[in-house]
Amino acid sequence: MAKGRELKGRIKSVENTRKITRTMEMVATSKMKRAQDRVVGARPYATALGEVIAGLYSPDLAERFPLLRQPSGAPKRAAILLMTGNRGLAGAFNSNIIREARGLIAKLEEGGTQVEIHAVGKKGMGYFRYMGREVASSRIDLGDRPSGADAAALVDSLMQRFIAGELDAVYIAYAKFVSALSTPATADRVLPVTPPERNKAGTPDYLLFPNAAAILDKLLPAYVRNAVYRALVETIAGFYSAQRTAMKNATDNAGEMLNTLRRTYNRARQAQITQEIAEIVGGAAALE
Repeated sequence: MAKGRELKGRIKSVENTRKITRTMEMVATSKMKRAQDRVVGARPYATALGEVIAGLYSPDLAERFPLLRQPSGAPKRAAILLMTGNRGLAGAFNSNIIREARGLIAKLEEGGTQVEIHAVGKKGMGYFRYMGREVASSRIDLGDRPSGADAAALVDSLMQRFIAGELDAVYIAYAKFVSALSTPATADRVLPVTPPERNKAGTPDYLLFPNAAAILDKLLPAYVRNAVYRALVETIAGFYSAQRTAMKNATDNAGEMLNTLRRTYNRARQAQITQEIAEIVGGAAALE
């Protein structure tokens, strides 16, 4: 019965694993819902902010604001904010974002751009350090509920360096949350600011006080910070969506494995019982 005991041990092990993956699936589902609510809540403000900037923007004003300064050619120095999860067990989620960042780095460096990496999340930081690539800064303490202050802490120093001419471009590599089943890895440029397109339905009239230049001076940094904040919350929502899917698949696979092991155990048990009956009948026949 050594094989039977071995199968029972494997069944118990798979049952314990399925309990863990099912629990993680439930936790990820709960956290995904809260993260998704934060994504949805951030979008109206971002849309309104973009509409106001599009309505105020003009080429004459653009020359007065460093954040709108467009490079004349390929940027010489660029920074990438890489946003990944602190944990794994989410399928290819982190790997896809890292692959997107690597593609952007290769493209920029082919054009002669010096690239520095600022990692948000353990997975991205660990990958580039393992590859021997210097990471200019790293943050692994933001948690699942980042705030506007967290976004400002990440990007304000880069904005100041961009204004001073030390950087020519700033990019973010993150997971764009489209739906619970679609979180594609994305790389966007946040600096210099590209003014949003005007609404084709017409731009609403604004009463400007004190003037458009003073308003843009406040709105442009807020627009950049909001882009980083949205990237943070979308990446978190995407992570829990990916983890939920991965844990559900693991739970389903564990169930299928349990069915297979139980059938194998039952067949082995039936074969042993049949053999024992045959031995008893054979022994009884030998005594007659």
